[in-house]
Amino acid sequence: MSVAQVTPGRPRDPEVDRRIAQAALDLFADAGWAGFAMEAVARRAGVGKASLYLRWSSKEALLTDAVTWRLAGVADVDTGTLRGDLVELATQMLGIYAGDISRVALRLGLEAAAIPGVAEHYAQLRQTEVLAARAIVRRGIDRGEVAADVSVTLLLDTLIGGAMMHAMVIPDDRRADLARNTGPYADQLVSFLLRAVALP
Repeated sequence: MSVAQVTPGRPRDPEVDRRIAQAALDLFADAGWAGFAMEAVARRAGVGKASLYLRWSSKEALLTDAVTWRLAGVADVDTGTLRGDLVELATQMLGIYAGDISRVALRLGLEAAAIPGVAEHYAQLRQTEVLAARAIVRRGIDRGEVAADVSVTLLLDTLIGGAMMHAMVIPDDRRADLARNTGPYADQLVSFLLRAVALP
């Protein structure tokens, strides 16, 4: 999958595109927006700076494409049960914040609003995630799995916040295990949360 902007008549090497995008994400994770420069990305990717400018007109465009490529965001799921949907949602969040893009996700949370182009893309991504998560809970309410007056916001804040915090504070020597096997903790978190909001 190519992450570069398409320029007619100039075929791209998808492997080079991926290498550049990964270098961009690594640099952003390490140095933030203040340290993000096309020259530095080119050095990390092992390509000439001209290769970047043939693909992207600016560092904002490069970072936006790199983020789109690796940070897919949270998707709506419908397993048929609220519990199944929430476990999948928690699993996705743990994957983002415990996996190899965790530092990029954290940087974006702190800095995206101040980066032209990236800000709009990140805001759209976040809005899509919120709508997907809220749809999950509303389906559970419609099926009678939780009370109609349950606070959708509080339920999701608790679930997503719990998953993020666990991923962020887990000891470094256990982080890789969590990233490879997010299911057990996602299951425990959802079980705990659903007991708190269970119908009488």
